[in-house]
Amino acid sequence: MNRNRKISPQAILALKEALSVITWKKDDLRDFLKYSMDNSAILGTINWNGTKRESVKELVERMTNRPDLYQTDLMNLLLAVTDLTDFPQLEFWDEDGTKKAKAKRAVENLRKYTKGYIQITKEQEEAKKRREKSELKIAKNKSLQTELEELKKLFNKLATNTNFQQRGFEFEKFLNELFQLYELDPKASFKNHGEQIDGAFTFDGTDYLLEAKWKQQVNRTDLATFTFKVENKLKIAMGLLITVEGLTPEAISPGFKSIIIMDGMDLISILDGRVSLPDLLYKKRRKANETGNIYIPFNQL
Repeated sequence: MNRNRKISPQAILALKEALSVITWKKDDLRDFLKYSMDNSAILGTINWNGTKRESVKELVERMTNRPDLYQTDLMNLLLAVTDLTDFPQLEFWDEDGTKKAKAKRAVENLRKYTKGYIQITKEQEEAKKRREKSELKIAKNKSLQTELEELKKLFNKLATNTNFQQRGFEFEKFLNELFQLYELDPKASFKNHGEQIDGAFTFDGTDYLLEAKWKQQVNRTDLATFTFKVENKLKIAMGLLITVEGLTPEAISPGFKSIIIMDGMDLISILDGRVSLPDLLYKKRRKANETGNIYIPFNQL
């Protein structure tokens, strides 16, 4: 229904009749009206001491007399009533079924007078929702690109830091911000029974421990130590080891089955926007499950 289009007199009369019979108690009618309208303040100005028909007549006529204020809510009422297929508020009071039958006829009559432009309105609403969703996605993507550009600058700055201890701390903060950007619920580094854990996050219903390495290539001992940390937990967990400098040739062992590995080029791929962090994690985990290979760089996936 075009919200600027004048509603036909037949539709207005049918709306009055339907609103008068879809509930038995006035309180139920007021609740229905309140939840169907965006601007329900007008309900507080209506005289509810008379019959439902009198109150409905006053409400609808005041709304039709001021389309500049109430056109949208009038359309909302038409949509809400024509969507009704059941009348639970009548159940207790309808001993012989006549009240529900009357309500059903009234709603069907309203549909008859609004059928054409009700459909148009619903299509317009769907188009509006799609447009808003698209605009939100575009805005989110722009925001994501901006955040990734800032993180890339930070990463490049870290790469020039010759204070390796300080760089290690800053690298953990960098990863926390990256995982936060993709809403993976990251936790900062912590100690657990004397073990140093660089971080943790949750992805696809699974908890991951995080190990971050930059100073040198990771060897088999490093992987074995991290695997032990992961597998020694009471609950099911996985591990993600991020090594900027990569691995030594002999690092990988068939026994390392609970971890996956990312390297510096993987991080650059994420920061360049070539792949999202969740997509990369998903592909790495799937390939590890399929092949047993816990380290497959992004350009080989």
